[in-house]
Amino acid sequence: MPNPVTHFEVLGKDAAALQKFYKGAFNWNIQPAMPNYGMVMHGDGKGIDGGVGATMDGSAGHVTFYVEVADIAASLVTIGSLGGRTVQEPMDVPDGPKIALFADPEGHVVGLVQAGTGNM
Repeated sequence: MPNPVTHFEVLGKDAAALQKFYKGAFNWNIQPAMPNYGMVMHGDGKGIDGGVGATMDGSAGHVTFYVEVADIAASLVTIGSLGGRTVQEPMDVPDGPKIALFADPEGHVVGLVQAGTGNM
């Protein structure tokens, strides 16, 4: 499949409580990655890896999935031409990939990750 979904995030106000919930509900292996953020690593070839943590500004939470694209800037131009809007300009995650966020025409926020720039 071109442009596969490669990562998900569940973010909210209390990282520890969210991590405890998802670990208990699904037996997810959540490893600390950054302050208030843990990585969910499946490692069995089934499903995608993701993250559970706190929002950076303490706001209400959300769930986001990330789509891998060859060129984030070009993808954001296409998204804009289709009625979407950029929410977060492209940025480099420390020791990770280049990411950006956009909103679709109904306001759903979706992430982009640039292929070949590192793992989330």
